[in-house]
Amino acid sequence: MTDIDTRAPSRAPSGTPARPTRVISFSHRLSRWDLKFSPYLYISPFFIMFAIVGLFPIAYTAVISFMDWDLVRGTGTFIGFDQYLWVLSQPAFWVALRNTFSIFLLSAVPQMIAAIFIAAMLDRNLRAKTFWRMGVLLPYVVAPVAVALIFSNIFADRFGLINTILGNWGMPAIPWHVEPFWSHVAIATMVNFRWTGYNTLILLAAMQAVNRDYYEAATVDGAGAFRQFTSITLPSLKPTLIFVIITATIGGLQIFDEPRMFDNTGRGGSAQQWLTITLYLYNIGWGQWNFGRAAALAWILFLIILLIGLINLAVTRGLVRGEGTRNERPRRMRRKGGAR
Repeated sequence: MTDIDTRAPSRAPSGTPARPTRVISFSHRLSRWDLKFSPYLYISPFFIMFAIVGLFPIAYTAVISFMDWDLVRGTGTFIGFDQYLWVLSQPAFWVALRNTFSIFLLSAVPQMIAAIFIAAMLDRNLRAKTFWRMGVLLPYVVAPVAVALIFSNIFADRFGLINTILGNWGMPAIPWHVEPFWSHVAIATMVNFRWTGYNTLILLAAMQAVNRDYYEAATVDGAGAFRQFTSITLPSLKPTLIFVIITATIGGLQIFDEPRMFDNTGRGGSAQQWLTITLYLYNIGWGQWNFGRAAALAWILFLIILLIGLINLAVTRGLVRGEGTRNERPRRMRRKGGAR
């Protein structure tokens, strides 16, 4: 068997006409360019809009934060970090920071627990499942102003629903608009009312993505509903919890609507009982008309959110990494079930 030389000849054999040179038409080139560049054109509107309404305001705010900005002339004098030093030297900033973290903890922790519990209930075989799943999202659709009006009647100091009930039982009224703790509880309740259903549907989607063979194997091994929830459902939710916790952190530290609408003035209380960072930023920017200081405060808030977000990401990713892969969970659970 002889080897065949597959190399192309340098020139055509004698008596054979040479192959004509192939000319690529413009339409062929256009189709190749379309196949190569059209995906980037399809996604370009998002990045263009993000650059206009996202990156440009961020960069512009960073420039203003280093200036004594004149709103009338649209110009400013460069003063370095003086605006940042002024913000950090104000007692109101530290009060707002404390209130923001207090409201965030009072809302985020119960919100996550309630969202996981409700999602687990909706993941079961219920009648009218679509109705209940749509029902948990209705509070998210309600406008924040309407939520504030509803809860202002519930948490009113004199004629509120809760204080009226407590008065009928002979118990003292709760000073919702006087004591910082009770005002934080009221605002956190409004936040939980709006966002629990949103997080519930995200967690429910993650629960439904879990392979049902895991639950069948656990049932055969004799694991109960609670054991299946702790050994299968929760480990499977941890990647989704990374997203939910980070978004809840960002939203909790940027809370504005609820404390703004909690009273008629929108100043954070007579003694700054529920003054938050974003509400303090609003008061500086539109109350004092000092956009340089407001921009500096916005960047301080951005750095705080970035730091806490990185901490949450490191903690949650460490938990997910320590849990192992999904294929290992039924094997580990069977070993635990057999050891009982």
